[in-house]
Amino acid sequence: EHNAKVIVVACNTAAAAAFEQLRAELPVPVISVVEPGARALSLATRSGKVGVIGTVGTIASGAYQRALESVDTGLDLTACACPGFVEFVERGQTTGDEVVLLAERLLAPVVNAGVDSLLLGCTHYPYLSRVIGDVMGPGVVLVSSADETAFALAQLMREEKMGSHPARRGAHTFLSSGDVEWFAELGRRLLGPELMQAGRWSTN
Repeated sequence: EHNAKVIVVACNTAAAAAFEQLRAELPVPVISVVEPGARALSLATRSGKVGVIGTVGTIASGAYQRALESVDTGLDLTACACPGFVEFVERGQTTGDEVVLLAERLLAPVVNAGVDSLLLGCTHYPYLSRVIGDVMGPGVVLVSSADETAFALAQLMREEKMGSHPARRGAHTFLSSGDVEWFAELGRRLLGPELMQAGRWSTN
């Protein structure tokens, strides 16, 4: 319907659940957030001790565990779920004592493991990067699966010559299959004026 040249599954939980099926069924390239993040994490570490945080669904799926195993079998991985982080971000609460206390409790396994690099395995988590960074300490590199996926998309589009003319300004269309008003309000809060309006995505 929208003549997409490439599709990004820009949610770690969705990618963990459905990426392989989507890649097999869709006629265009499909990019997952998992593999680019895993590759970047393996390159960021100095000691080989790495951590991944994500939603309960993402961590339980084992998607990052498998991706990292395929990239580097020598990594010492600690993976932990961080329930509550997404809810704080979606309420617009990314700082404060409540967020810090939750982060200290949830991040204890990766802190105690002595990781030197931590993958933010949820696209909500970069909004909490300051708190997460403070809890982890200055010696820990934070890797964003969202950023790494954007880099991977740009590289693919260059290699496949998918991009439009460089002088032509791009346009954005934001659609939601859920509550459009809530989606638009949240999007404006997180992305700013770039998301001025949203439409409905029909799943029929």
